[in-house]
Amino acid sequence: MQKYLPILRSCPFFNGMRDDEILSILHCVQASTTTRPRGSYILRAGDTTEVMGLVLSGSVLILQEDLWGHRNILSKCTAGDFFGEPYAATSGTVLNVNAVAEDDCTLLFLNVKRLLTSCPTVCDHHQKLIRNLVSVLANRLLVFNDKITHVSKRSTREKLLSYLSSESVRQASLSFDIPFDRQQLADYLCVDRAAMSVELSKLQKEGILKTNRRHFELIVGSAS
Repeated sequence: MQKYLPILRSCPFFNGMRDDEILSILHCVQASTTTRPRGSYILRAGDTTEVMGLVLSGSVLILQEDLWGHRNILSKCTAGDFFGEPYAATSGTVLNVNAVAEDDCTLLFLNVKRLLTSCPTVCDHHQKLIRNLVSVLANRLLVFNDKITHVSKRSTREKLLSYLSSESVRQASLSFDIPFDRQQLADYLCVDRAAMSVELSKLQKEGILKTNRRHFELIVGSAS
């Protein structure tokens, strides 16, 4: 686990903890690492889980899929991000999402039941970890609230502008990269990809934005 400490130190879940405390808590929660190839399912809708995952390398998509293959991307997790924590923290809860490896990835799994059961010694770093878990769960709610804000807009144009505006504010720049390719962005916003491409072309022609693959530049004062 030593080689993963640089990533773990930067993760909100281990905020305020020393290296020795991180290593101690990993043992406490029966942490284990695994690798998954691109396109493989890590968690499946309909299953239950007692572990939450932390991405150490690569990326993971959290998505919903119906019987006809339509995809709704809820979020994307990269190195240092957690997934599955709301389900692992609620014993017996059936997942309604899939976690899929977008790239070849290395993952760390932590047993949440062990986390929520205090150590016999009631160690201070265990208490820190529980507080950090609450913070991680609260942040997850904020992420989903952002998505609801975007997809609740009436038109594809409004959904695009809502999302891009939010990303601009989050990254504190009018010029920024997004984590999604075009198909993933369409799946995230719950819109048709072709219709979205048409709207992006219109927005560029109207001088509202410039885009190249995952890079966007917003031009303030042009949107209507």
